[in-house]
Amino acid sequence: MRMLDLFCGAGGAAKGYYDAGFDDIVGVDIEQQRRYPYTFVLGDALEYVARYGHLFDVIHASPPCQKYSVMSRVNNNHYPDMIGITRCALLVSGKPYVIENVPGSPLINPLTLCGTMFDLKVIRHRLFECNPPIWFAPATCNHDTGGIPRAGYGVSTKGFISVSGHIRNTDYARTAMGIDWMTRSELVQAIPPAYTRFIGEQMISVIGREND
Repeated sequence: MRMLDLFCGAGGAAKGYYDAGFDDIVGVDIEQQRRYPYTFVLGDALEYVARYGHLFDVIHASPPCQKYSVMSRVNNNHYPDMIGITRCALLVSGKPYVIENVPGSPLINPLTLCGTMFDLKVIRHRLFECNPPIWFAPATCNHDTGGIPRAGYGVSTKGFISVSGHIRNTDYARTAMGIDWMTRSELVQAIPPAYTRFIGEQMISVIGREND
């Protein structure tokens, strides 16, 4: 199974897809990603998918999320809306796809995943627009809201960490995320591989049924 990983960052999503069974993964990012664990291409993600998207079985995209982040809304910053043009490019490819972004982003029928659904000690909600759709998460969120730490400022009394901002305990954050190869700045941009392992397994199952 071939996976194209657009706006790939340092490869948190890619590791999950690899664990799910995608053994040929190509990541594309406009910034150099020296610790990306699979084949990396330096370039424009949307240009790449327009030329080569048809060669892959599934396409994952994590377009920049600054426009929809909490701090952007608080500070009234203006960032380009990348989700719409990314969706159009993926639809043109004709391939099954996943778009990942933060809560508040304009994804269609998104699946919400949280670290606590996978017994991780990280509070990180992310949305996934899946085509074909994946309707159900593997579990419900089970973190105690009274135990959530202030973003980036250590670990709560219940052991949860929010991996954002200026992390004080990078080693603990790596363990909580299930990522052992990233720097602190890469971690705060990543998603736990457990999320995309779940999604990848569901996509492989759906594609298999459609091909029967």
